[in-house]
Amino acid sequence: MELKELIEKRQSTRKYKTLEVEHEKVEKIIEAARFAPSACNAQAWKFIVVNDLVIRKQVAEATASLGMNKFVLEAPVIIVIVLERANMSSAIGSQIKNKNYKWIDIGIAAENICLQATELGLGSCMIGWFNEKKLKKILHIPRNKSIPLLVTLGYPDDHYRQKIRKSLNEICAFNSYK
Repeated sequence: MELKELIEKRQSTRKYKTLEVEHEKVEKIIEAARFAPSACNAQAWKFIVVNDLVIRKQVAEATASLGMNKFVLEAPVIIVIVLERANMSSAIGSQIKNKNYKWIDIGIAAENICLQATELGLGSCMIGWFNEKKLKKILHIPRNKSIPLLVTLGYPDDHYRQKIRKSLNEICAFNSYK
């Protein structure tokens, strides 16, 4: 599959089949995340793969509030991305430039997860709405860590939706802001 086609095909899947995701596919997906670029090669992440039904239910409950994310329970795999300590170069650079490079890096790794999942015939959805305190308790994550994102994975049980995107002229300018 060409990269452009892969990017266009990737979408947020919110309806999954009950099929399990093969362990080999999950490993390939984590490998794709592992190879994501990061500021100063910090690799300030840890990926917790949740595929046990009992734990998945608990994690899904921690994502559901105000009617949000009810579909998470249907996902056979949930990847919880934990922010780890950055190396000295990345941490100093973040302070000097007032940019949170670790969070940017997490977004890049999460997109690698989603693109690899798409190539393997799986659907995915990034989740940013959840009860972090509950997740830390469920997964025994130390209190001093943070969880920027979760990504659900599974075989999609919905149809491809045509993407509506702004035109290039609306989002791109050359040589100055317009």
